[in-house]
Amino acid sequence: MGGASTRIGTYKCYDCRKPFTVKVGTIFESSHIPLRLWLQGIYLVAASKKGISANQLHRTLGITLKSAWFMGHRIREAMRDGSNDLLGGGGSIVEADETYMAAKRGEKAIQGGGHRSKVVSLVSREGKTRSFHIANVDAKNLHPILMANIAKDTHLMTDGAGHYKKIGQEFDLHESTNHAQKEYAKDSKVQGVRTHSNTVESYFGILKRGISGIYHHVSEEHLQRYVDEFDFRFSNRKSLGIDDNQRADLLLKGVVGKRLTYERVAQ
Repeated sequence: MGGASTRIGTYKCYDCRKPFTVKVGTIFESSHIPLRLWLQGIYLVAASKKGISANQLHRTLGITLKSAWFMGHRIREAMRDGSNDLLGGGGSIVEADETYMAAKRGEKAIQGGGHRSKVVSLVSREGKTRSFHIANVDAKNLHPILMANIAKDTHLMTDGAGHYKKIGQEFDLHESTNHAQKEYAKDSKVQGVRTHSNTVESYFGILKRGISGIYHHVSEEHLQRYVDEFDFRFSNRKSLGIDDNQRADLLLKGVVGKRLTYERVAQ
């Protein structure tokens, strides 16, 4: 409960006697940046298909580079999918695949070629995408992720990687294509359906162009925040009928209950 305080937009809690505003408990809490600039920043991030750098936010909004960097991370926190809903179900299709991110600008992400950051992505053909930064690409790491995020009555589609074969048996149907033999799509066992992992591959294309072309280099400790950002935009992309304004509105709904302090990000 609260009552009016002296400053516009500020209220005082009857219980603790401390002042508070509507920003409390959101990504805006304790920020000295005006809300109008926050809203502009949210729109820019939501509307930029491959992301927008802290330098660009700094120049566009007229705030310091440090503030722009922290703003970007707070907005990514708002984009994080906090739901426990399972992907797929009812025989719908979920594609799963993994990719290797270059460790430094200019390096090629070659499987097995030294240390690379690994990301596994689950993309429902109905729209929703979830990605995870993982330590290693093997059945031990992939199994708990797929089982925790995909309903068992799902039609799982992957490439021919061996680590998906045993996992796939736990779903209603698992089909794959053999990329080693240049097989990228084929008729499914389900009539009128094509087996492929092209949707998740399309997502990886956007993710990699964004990381290398806009952000240039992302440390492993922050990589999950960036894939959360790309997940959000891909889950709410134009081809699903969601325009920039609608995407920004959806992002704004995610600001509640996701406060992020500078110390947590900068550590």
